[in-house]
Amino acid sequence: MNTQDIKQKLLDKCKQYTDQRLQRIQAIITDIQESLTSETKSTAGDKHETGRAMLQLEREKAGAQLAEVQKLQEILHKIDVSLLSDRVHLGSLVETSNGYYFISISVGKITIDNQSYFAIAVNSPLGRLLLGKTVGDHFNFNGEKFTIIKTF
Repeated sequence: MNTQDIKQKLLDKCKQYTDQRLQRIQAIITDIQESLTSETKSTAGDKHETGRAMLQLEREKAGAQLAEVQKLQEILHKIDVSLLSDRVHLGSLVETSNGYYFISISVGKITIDNQSYFAIAVNSPLGRLLLGKTVGDHFNFNGEKFTIIKTF
């Protein structure tokens, strides 16, 4: 499998991750909305108002999570897996002395064809260190020395 195919599979896994998160959040929002509309005024007015306030807080929390997932989807939309560069950038696959890193969003470990890759965000601590680096560059992260072996 060539590098572009691997990058495309990594990107697809990241998109799948965000799609699943989006579906979960939308289901939560739907449940909250149904709870808000089905709740009727009870004789215990204070209890009813407290319940509605709690549901409103949950809806706001879910709305914030929804906005975050949409931002992640926008980042993924900007990635062009065919773009190659000597410098690490958004969408780069980087081989280091300590493993392979796909610069995209923070998803964590992704295994493709028995090879482990780590999808990390540009603004993560390791992502910021990798960004702009070229083959042969060295840096330390969490007490470990990293060397850039190859960028794809």
